[in-house]
Order: sequence, then structure tokens, then C-alpha cells
Amino acid sequence: MKTLHERRTSSPLGELHVVASDDAIVGVYLPGHKGAPEIVAHDGREHPVLREATRQLDAYFEGRRDSFVLPLDLRGSPFQREVWAALLTIPFGETRSYAELARALGRPQAARAVGAANAKNPISIIVPCHRVIAGDGALTGYAGGVAAKRWLLSHEQRRRSSFLSVP
Repeated sequence: MKTLHERRTSSPLGELHVVASDDAIVGVYLPGHKGAPEIVAHDGREHPVLREATRQLDAYFEGRRDSFVLPLDLRGSPFQREVWAALLTIPFGETRSYAELARALGRPQAARAVGAANAKNPISIIVPCHRVIAGDGALTGYAGGVAAKRWLLSHEQRRRSSFLSVP
């Protein structure tokens, strides 16, 4: 087992718990994050990957960043990692339904399995599981809470609109 390091950082959604191995991000958890594991980690205030992750998260929340460039260590089953990789292809400010994501993975009957994998994403915000919604447009479950999902989508749509309206 690799050594884990943690850093807490403030955000408009409350204090985020950011976790890294020696060389990659392994978790970003929102306050009250359902299913967040108990993590025993070292203080990561000086950890270079955590310092860069919090810098990029701050820029995202300030509206100065629409993507992340960080080393990620996605820990899960092969199917979960496949779903999480697909999440990284959803553009900033856009959404996909669980069924659309399942079709994109070549598994059109697996919308529920995609939803279950999406719910287990350990790297919230950076791996944008908040961009996946129900087929009817409803904001269904989010480990950080539906209010946080609504805030993140609204934040991205506002920022995307301002990007698109610049002449």
C-alpha cells in the first residue's frame, strides 16, 4: 500500500478533502461525501501534487480554469475505471445521461451499471461525475449531495456561456 497524503482546502461547497499517493491524486471528497473512505494519511500541506491540485481547484472555483492537468491514480474495478475515463471526455459545461455514457462505452444496456460506477468515483470535480444526469435532465444522486451537483453544473454553465459570448 502506498503512503497517502492529505490536504484540506476551502471551496464554495465547503472544505474539500484532497488525497494523494506519493505521485498522484487518489481522492477528492466534498463535505458529507457519501461513501468516502476513512483515510489515514500524512499531512500533505507541502506535498507537490496536493499543492498543485489545490491550486487548480482554486482556479476552477474562481472561474479561471475549465480542466485539470494532474496525475490521477483511479483505484477501482476495470469497469469503474472505464467509466471514470469516459467522464474525463465530457466537456466543461456539458452533461451526458447515464444511457448516453453507456452507449459511448459500447454497452447500451448498462446505464444502471454506469450509474453505480459513477457513484463510486473517488476523485470528485476533477473526474467530473457531476456532469452525468438522468435521461430526462433530472439531477439524480451525487455523493457530495444534489445541491453540490447543481452548484457545479450551474458554475460551469455560467462560465461556459461567458467563454462562448466573448467576440
